[in-house]
Amino acid sequence: MQVLIVEDETAAYESLVEILKEIDPSIQVLGNTESVSQTINWLNTHPAPDLILMDIHLSDGSAFLIFDHIQIEVPIIFTTAYDEYAIDAFKVSSIGYLLKPIKSSDLERALQKFKRFSQNDLVSYITKITQLAPTSQYKDKLLISVQDKLLPIDLQTVAFFYTTDKNTSIYIKDGNNYRYSRTLDYIFTTLNPTKFYRANKQFIIARSSVQSITIWFDNRLLITLDIDTPERIYISKNKASDFKEWIVSG
Repeated sequence: MQVLIVEDETAAYESLVEILKEIDPSIQVLGNTESVSQTINWLNTHPAPDLILMDIHLSDGSAFLIFDHIQIEVPIIFTTAYDEYAIDAFKVSSIGYLLKPIKSSDLERALQKFKRFSQNDLVSYITKITQLAPTSQYKDKLLISVQDKLLPIDLQTVAFFYTTDKNTSIYIKDGNNYRYSRTLDYIFTTLNPTKFYRANKQFIIARSSVQSITIWFDNRLLITLDIDTPERIYISKNKASDFKEWIVSG
């Protein structure tokens, strides 16, 4: 059995690997992704695993955002420290929904359920999970409310989205910026992930606006765009490799 682990906490990832080895030493862990964007990129560039163990709360947003960007045809066992995501997990017909800290007996039970899947069960599962796949192309424009008008914004002109104190703004390459009454989590679901990247909790940046990348002293990346930003944009050490792959893959 080949498994992908989607988990942004190193300790939780290492614990899952150890539990899997105890349950079945033949299980092969293919990799570990830590964010929505990194998982999308991994699944787009690697052969599909047999099973995915997926944490729900990732470094750049909810794991359910992944389903807004790509079609996943692999059974999933969700793991989380929060029980409020159970309904969403059942919507994607998950094999299991495990609360952290993960118990070996619970994970073994979920793996046994997966192993009992017949071909008909798998076909039924894939049919349900593919309903989460996007049915239309990504937007190329956004409508922004400016006083008593609606202003159409071409996404090709957007340099970045920025949020602070629960206020979100769109910054245009010409230097203008506008308030936008949406969260970054929602905005990211509407954007083409090959053109925009969730850098951190404050920024979504456009590939076309990335001017330079500086390797910082603690292995973070400092991103410089082609326009001024309200604060410096850092990519965490854990996401640095994923970002470098993203910037050259488009």
